[in-house]
Amino acid sequence: MIPHLKVITLIAAVVTPTAAARQVDPAVCPLHAAHTQQVKKPDNHDAHAEMELRGNTAMGFDQSRASHHFRLAPDGGAIEIHTNSANDDATRHQVTAHLEAIAGQFKRGDFAIPHATHAAMPDGVDGMIKWKDEITYRFEPSASGGRVVIATSSPRARAAVHAFLRYQIREHRTGDPSIIVK
Repeated sequence: MIPHLKVITLIAAVVTPTAAARQVDPAVCPLHAAHTQQVKKPDNHDAHAEMELRGNTAMGFDQSRASHHFRLAPDGGAIEIHTNSANDDATRHQVTAHLEAIAGQFKRGDFAIPHATHAAMPDGVDGMIKWKDEITYRFEPSASGGRVVIATSSPRARAAVHAFLRYQIREHRTGDPSIIVK
């Protein structure tokens, strides 16, 4: 072995702790508090809160005043939004305007609002744009908001719609099932 490689190997062995050495009991670590402080994000960064703030602007209503739900169906699924208060007529009007608008926009392959809300293009959108002529979008009002029913008979378009809805379930933290529920 070349002498300088021996030194590098020796330094690496000394500097790189073994698995056993990395498992230090916090009670005996004099710098434990400092170590745990380094792990925390200093600005209490919350990606979900940031998404909701972007959604306030992109969707045209206060996200804290309404609830989203995303449903998977055998032929596609639905986007549902309702007000959190039955007497909140202003938000209900804003929600219905938003849902009516996205039904038309999605049909044209325009996903600017989800992109602005999530600061990224949601999963499935590429397929929903590519196969837009194979997907229908229908707005249905409700007493507290409404929904956009998304339907297709195309397996490839349906896979894209389901990917989109699953992404929304995760990002909006709705707790909705990510499987088809009949």
